[in-house]
Amino acid sequence: MGSSGGAGSRRSPGPVVAIDGPSGSGKSTVARRVAAELGLRYLDTGAMYRAVTWWLLEHDVDLSDTERVAALAAQAPVHVGLDPEHPTVRVGDVDVAAAIRESRISAAVSAVATNLGVRDTLVAQQQGTAREGGVVIEGRDITTVVAPDALVRVLLTASEEARLARRALDVHGSADDDAVHATRDQIVRRDADDSTVAKFHQAADGVDVVDSSHLSLDETVEVVLALVRRRSGAQA
Repeated sequence: MGSSGGAGSRRSPGPVVAIDGPSGSGKSTVARRVAAELGLRYLDTGAMYRAVTWWLLEHDVDLSDTERVAALAAQAPVHVGLDPEHPTVRVGDVDVAAAIRESRISAAVSAVATNLGVRDTLVAQQQGTAREGGVVIEGRDITTVVAPDALVRVLLTASEEARLARRALDVHGSADDDAVHATRDQIVRRDADDSTVAKFHQAADGVDVVDSSHLSLDETVEVVLALVRRRSGAQA
């Protein structure tokens, strides 16, 4: 399992930006945009867990068998590309970027993401990417466990109403009542499950909170970029 960057310029040392947040807060889109603006690499840690889940399901592994899941996860041939403009997710020779967003994966991924053995394996890989520098990393426990020394650490949050509407629009192409209802269980249950092993609802000391409930995507990206500029200036 591993990850790699895109263009050579994205491999140069640079700041680390760590972004945590609940489901539907916009972490992935914001992180990709920020990385592209700054010429940094981008790591979607959630895609790693989803890809491992896909691989396990393809091999008919019982996800409730925690020891076997943890052992097999370390062998999963997952490769996550780090180019924010062209992010890729592959398992072996299979492009799974679309497959890992399917509802069956969304429904199963918490069983893998809350497996402490799996987390140990993937967090170690994520920490390796953070140590290389020049990357925006988003997911769970990024500001506290994966990259606690990042130049910028952000908890990106939003109201439950806003998060449900965004995810419904993303998944169902609509934010009407039926679409929001169909999305609610996935969002609320996933956050409840993940909160048993990761903290992403409250900011740790030194972590900036960005509430995007009433911000557009462009506005949210600009707030994070402003934090990077401010922190970079303070460090100079």
